[in-house]
Amino acid sequence: MDSSVLTTAQAIETLRQKVNSVKLPDNLLTNLEELFSQLAINSRNEESFWQNYQSASKYINYLISVPWFSQTQDILDTQFAREKLNEQHYGLDTVKDRLLEYISVLALQKDRNPDNPIKAPVLLFVGLVGTGKTTMAKSIASVLGRQLIRIPFGGLGDPLYLRGQSRIHPEAEPGQVIKGLINSKSINPVILLDEIDRVADDALNTIMGVLVELLDPEQNSHFVDHYIDYPVDLSRAIFCATCNNTSRIATAVMDRLEVIQMPSYTDEEKIVIGRDYIFPKVIKEAGLRPEEIKIDASVWDQIVRPLGFDAGVRTLQRNIEGLCRKVAKMIFEGKTKQVVVDESNVKYYLPQW
Repeated sequence: MDSSVLTTAQAIETLRQKVNSVKLPDNLLTNLEELFSQLAINSRNEESFWQNYQSASKYINYLISVPWFSQTQDILDTQFAREKLNEQHYGLDTVKDRLLEYISVLALQKDRNPDNPIKAPVLLFVGLVGTGKTTMAKSIASVLGRQLIRIPFGGLGDPLYLRGQSRIHPEAEPGQVIKGLINSKSINPVILLDEIDRVADDALNTIMGVLVELLDPEQNSHFVDHYIDYPVDLSRAIFCATCNNTSRIATAVMDRLEVIQMPSYTDEEKIVIGRDYIFPKVIKEAGLRPEEIKIDASVWDQIVRPLGFDAGVRTLQRNIEGLCRKVAKMIFEGKTKQVVVDESNVKYYLPQW
């Protein structure tokens, strides 16, 4: 309803109905009663009341969107997990085995201690650019059937980005952790803290302090966002993180992490990844049909390594994407119906430096 046609009493009742429409923690309901009482007192001055009402309405909309009691059911099946991991990643057998161990432990915990929150180690994927750190972290959510929240740390310079700003500020909002929970609609997502070593220098210490609170199971069961101003239980979430190296990560944070080193790919591995994983996907994304573009086996080494060694597969992916775009343009303009990339023309389809 439009606030301009509501009486102050009706406006307060509208907020009460919103609060009663969802299940909230009992102590939070007590806090909201104080908020409603304050609004009733302010109703004597209409101008002041409507300013406070807008702020209270925004706050309540966030509160009722937090998934306080909603969670997804885990898929704790190592056979399913193995199949999914093999679909999504070539090689990396040591990393995959560690994830399967991880899922086995979660399954045993749930089976033997069903009333206790799952206690999962926080995995830190460490490796060079393009070695699959973020993708592997996303796979954890995929194989468990959980929602994924990705919080990027690259260039992060303000801890309030993570834990929100107090409601005394007019433009205040919750931090990315709470916003992530709201978007995921579950209290037990996988929370990916991406590139935690790339925090801005002047905020490194304060942000590492927030990370300690997020990752410590003794503290994250009552994580307080400055805007929500009420403890949120993050103990059912599974945290994982990525970084290029650990030198800038505080010791207190490292103590709460289990490091998994992501190895560099060999050229032979990259050829398989490019041919069997990336190429079929990029063909679809480019609007092509498989019969319209073929890559001869003899040129894959040039697609993989046009400029020298690269630990990851990002350059490989960009090369394949560029190649497919060129072919898509030729087919769209009617210049050809099929392209075979071989020794005679591969240089044309690769980026020109």
